[in-house]
Amino acid sequence: MTDSALTHVYVLLDRSGSMSAIADDTVGGFAAFIRDQQAVAGRCRLSLAQFDDSYELVYAAVDIADVPPLDLQPRGSTALHDAMVRLIGEAGAELAALPEDERPGTVLVAVFTDGHENSSVEANGAMVKALVERQQGKWGWQFTYLGANQDAVLTAGGLGIKAEDALTYAAGNVDAAFSVQSAKMRRLREARLGGASMAEASAAAAYTAEERAAAGGGQPGN
Repeated sequence: MTDSALTHVYVLLDRSGSMSAIADDTVGGFAAFIRDQQAVAGRCRLSLAQFDDSYELVYAAVDIADVPPLDLQPRGSTALHDAMVRLIGEAGAELAALPEDERPGTVLVAVFTDGHENSSVEANGAMVKALVERQQGKWGWQFTYLGANQDAVLTAGGLGIKAEDALTYAAGNVDAAFSVQSAKMRRLREARLGGASMAEASAAAAYTAEERAAAGGGQPGN
């Protein structure tokens, strides 16, 4: 059995050049997100990867209490597909290497981006979708996709991520996007601690209409 009290969060954060205008807000929003998650019952580990046209694993499996401040230096273009394939592969290998009773009962992959894929060279959307659907279906991973300057629900659907787990946010409202994501993650973690299955917890954690409005992106399909 996996460790039902342990959550592992993998954050994939866009650091492409277009993030320059919201870099400070992103740093502040991420800090608030971490503080919120530190207050949730149960144990949580966080891994952070940043991407532009290259990929960087910033840190892996850090206890939520020890997560360092975010250092975001925007540059480059947006190789989202390459980054997602890389992160999913590395996360899967990392978890597979653990004894089963040390594996997290809840695995969440959260993708934050402010633009569309434009520079991947090794992967495409179909490859990402196949990986996402496999990890969701076989291992119960939860994926969320937060995107600005796009229809995030439409983009996420092409990557295998469900509409209820995708959020469009206004580029000038990144702090609200992090706040909304934190609330969603709190519901997921608390439901799992209460004994809910991943499917039950995922349904309970879906973004609400009020949260979508707060983020500035409207309802799915709008």
